[in-house]
Formats: sequence, C-alpha cells, structure tokens
Amino acid sequence: MTTAAMDAPLRGRRIGILLESDYIEEEIAYYRRRFAEEGAEVVLLSRLWGQESLVFTGHEQRAPLAVSGDLEALDYQELTGYAALVVPGGMVADRLRYSESTTGTAPAVALMRRAFRIRHLVKAFSCHGLWLLSTATDLVRDRPVACHNNLIGDVRNMGAQYVDQDLVVDGDLVTGRTVDHCHLLARAVITSLTRAGAGPGARVPEGEAPEGDETDGRAALVPAQPGGVRRWGAPWRRSDG
Repeated sequence: MTTAAMDAPLRGRRIGILLESDYIEEEIAYYRRRFAEEGAEVVLLSRLWGQESLVFTGHEQRAPLAVSGDLEALDYQELTGYAALVVPGGMVADRLRYSESTTGTAPAVALMRRAFRIRHLVKAFSCHGLWLLSTATDLVRDRPVACHNNLIGDVRNMGAQYVDQDLVVDGDLVTGRTVDHCHLLARAVITSLTRAGAGPGARVPEGEAPEGDETDGRAALVPAQPGGVRRWGAPWRRSDG
C-alpha cells in the first residue's frame, strides 16, 4: 500500500449523510471531519422540494447548515457510486419519513430501498435513525440492531432483533445506540470500507472483525470502554427460539 493510500484509505469513496432540521450539530460535525480525515468525499443529502439547496437548523445550538445534495435525484445507478449512507440521530429520520401522500412512499424511504439492494453500500443508522425504516420493515426484519432506548419497542415491532449494545455490525448494516456513540459508528463504517478494498463494490464479509481479531459467525461490538476505546466481543448469533 502506498503512503498516500495509508494516509487517506477512503480516497475516491463517497459517503452520504442524510440531513433535516433538528439534527445534532456535534454528531454531524464529527462525521464530516472524521470521514474527510480518511480521504472520503462527504455529501450532505436531503429532500430539497424542488429547490437548489435548503438550510436546515440544528437541535441544540440552532446552527444553520446548507444542503445542496438532492436525495430524490439519486437513482439506483448513481447510488452505486456511494460507499456508505449515514442516517444520523436527532429528528432527521422522523422528518425525512414524512410523505404528503397517505398512500405514498417518502423519497428518503425509497432511497433506502434502493440502498438496501446494493450489498457493497454500508448503511449506518445512529440513535433514532431507524425511524426512517418504520414503513420499510422488511429491510431490517430478523436483523440484529442497536438503537436508542426509546426505539426498542419500535424496532421489535419492525421485526428486527434488538441487541443491548452500543454498536452492532451486521454485514452491510451498522447501527449505534445514541449520538454519544457516533465515534464508534464512524469507526465501524471506516473499518468496513477500508477492509473492503479498493472501489465501491467490495465490503467486509459478514462475521469478520477488525485487523488482529478473529471470530466466527456474525460480529458485533460490545459497549464502549472508558475513553472511547472499543473492542470486539463474541459473535452475535440469532436465537433459534
């Protein structure tokens, strides 16, 4: 591996972050900085309602953030050019799941349906992010997930298998408990993409742990250790019951 590749292992990869008002400022700032440090191109995406760009307001400091990436413009072919999509915490998912039609599908939900057809594309959901899949429950049915305590009942009703951990990695699906664990979620996304090799088409095989660890079966991260240090736990296995 060249020095440039080691310094920026995600160079040439594109990561999309979904956004709406009442986002958590510190979380979004962390993702943008951390992914950029690894060389990735970070694109903010939202429903723009026919506008060239929109300005959204943060939840804590009411900070404004302009977004020009139109998620409705991402068809399947264009989406294959992305390495990962991140659905953050706050009220982002709740706002993006809105549809003006009582029988229609919200554009962000339609985007997720396209994304889940692309196996190499890492789908990451932080905190309340899984709200976005409340009308697309088949996408996470029987899959292990972490989420905010307020969503435990929701994800179980969606057919997912809640795991009481700060972070769960299940192949192309990465889920985190709260925005306080955004550093774990970002690291899991980076690890998945760097271990997947060059180009958007590769991904971490299910059950593989980071370099230096070996497990069999599905892998999941245990709760964060003091100081933000993480370690891999025993493989998560579906219950036979």
